[in-house]
Amino acid sequence: MKNTTKIQLGQNGPFVSRLGLGCMRMSSIWGGPTPDEKESIATIHEALDRGISFLNTGDFYGAGHNEMLIGKAIKGRRDDAFISVKFGAIFHNGQWLGMDLRPIAIKNFVNYSLTRLGIETIDLYQPSRMDGSVPLEDIIGTVADLIKEGKVRHIGVSEITAGQLREANHIHPISALEFGYSLADRKIEAELLPTAKELGIGVVAFANTAEGLLTGEMKAPLPADDFRNHFSRFHDENLINNLKKVEVLKQLANNKGYTPTQVAIAWVKAQGDYIMPLVSMSRRSRLPENITAMDIVFTGEEMNILNTTFATGAILGGTYLER
Repeated sequence: MKNTTKIQLGQNGPFVSRLGLGCMRMSSIWGGPTPDEKESIATIHEALDRGISFLNTGDFYGAGHNEMLIGKAIKGRRDDAFISVKFGAIFHNGQWLGMDLRPIAIKNFVNYSLTRLGIETIDLYQPSRMDGSVPLEDIIGTVADLIKEGKVRHIGVSEITAGQLREANHIHPISALEFGYSLADRKIEAELLPTAKELGIGVVAFANTAEGLLTGEMKAPLPADDFRNHFSRFHDENLINNLKKVEVLKQLANNKGYTPTQVAIAWVKAQGDYIMPLVSMSRRSRLPENITAMDIVFTGEEMNILNTTFATGAILGGTYLER
């Protein structure tokens, strides 16, 4: 059955599936093992079969592996897929070195992406972050030139400020803003979300479960080798406090007959018809659960419980989103 609910990215922009498939976990991240490629491709195929057209990747995911994987998956199905690519992050031996957003680098990146994906045009192309090293007008202007060349269709931005979003949209119409957003991470509600709504820009919201905090499966303390130990949110008393909040989410989800993950995704969707939950998956088994989450409806009382329990500041400690 097709998941036919759509969202429009930007004023007069493309219509894509309301639920997006994040493909990052289909490649080795931070030096970890690479998931089974056949299962990853099968996951993309089933997502497309169910009407999930929005596929999100980055040219630095697995040093290009992720794009090549998607290229294999969409071969013969190009018209079913809307491909979103982030660029600019530089890694070496699994370590992040910084950003390269120079026009000459962007022109280089896009050609490698097109080759790995096996396509002629990238549907949505966006810098993965802004670091102030290159003027915004040079970055957005370069991608706008790529649109004229036919290599890109639409421009997106990721992890920027409200002021930068306005400036970017003034240079060239921006179709989508990608940012982490969840019950646990709500700071973008103050300025960034209202700005995107005012400008008619679609929001692609990733990290809906806040690095697993909202799944209801996390326990304190985390294993010593867990990467989340790098973030103060998951330290000692912070984690204990935060998991108490999650107990409220677990109870509400149980009362509704859903999982905490489903409720967390549904909450993101409920924040506006211009917001797309972007959920990372690498297994077909997760598709039904996440698709079902898009049908969840909250009562006023349920929404009040969630918004009060997870008010801005209720979750203690920071993550990589707070730089």
